[in-house]
Amino acid sequence: MPDRDYPFLKGHGTENDFVLLPDHEGTIHGDLPAERVRALCDRRAGIGGDGVLRVIRSTETDAEWFMDYRNADGRASEMCGNGIRLFALHLAQEGLVDAAAPVLICTRDGVKSVTLDGDAITVDLGRPRALGETEVSTAGRSWTARHVDMGNPHAVAFVDDLGHAGLLRDVPAYDAVTYPDGVNVEFVARRGERHVAMRVHERGVGETRSCGTGAGAVLVATALTDGHEPGSETAYRVDVPGGRLDLTWTADDRVLLTGPAMVVARGTTSL
Repeated sequence: MPDRDYPFLKGHGTENDFVLLPDHEGTIHGDLPAERVRALCDRRAGIGGDGVLRVIRSTETDAEWFMDYRNADGRASEMCGNGIRLFALHLAQEGLVDAAAPVLICTRDGVKSVTLDGDAITVDLGRPRALGETEVSTAGRSWTARHVDMGNPHAVAFVDDLGHAGLLRDVPAYDAVTYPDGVNVEFVARRGERHVAMRVHERGVGETRSCGTGAGAVLVATALTDGHEPGSETAYRVDVPGGRLDLTWTADDRVLLTGPAMVVARGTTSL
């Protein structure tokens, strides 16, 4: 990346925050270096964020735009449910897509469809895969967890109290054979009928205020625990520290995530 000022935006979806780099014409040459991502996401010496969203034109025919998403540690990730809503909002605000129609965005987990309806932005996360049970441990406690793949890996553990997960400064212990590339760990507590709350330790970041694909995994794990049979539609409310997300598991086996997104700042940086 050349040493020059380049534009950025700062935004979030339910306080899962990102540095967004509009690189519409591919002027940031080559791969985005991990050290640059870490510098951008640094909350004291940089702009600050849970990750970086690079906005670049796609080479695929199915979608014009590609979301090049990197976690705060600089590693590329397959998908980001909160980030892609912010990504689509940026495209709509800049007049780069028709906001009245579903916006197709290419990710490392394939093409996703995003629908914008005022403050409610919905992304089709695709078909989930429930892959059995595993175990996670943190703060001196261990729990059985459900392994759910949402294009990226999740371990969902049900707890009596979200405080039992501790401060989540360190990575929870998990089965490295099941998750050779790391895992997002969600801790879930019941709040009511089809209503849960969650905390999450996101791989490559730490505890975040929200995780969109994690909320999708929580929906699937909770619905299956409640006896839901795939092939019928069910919906849950998932509260995260940064707000509220609404999830639907459709009759045709797709997970829809609905929540807000907003751009809060823009400028230029050379870092």
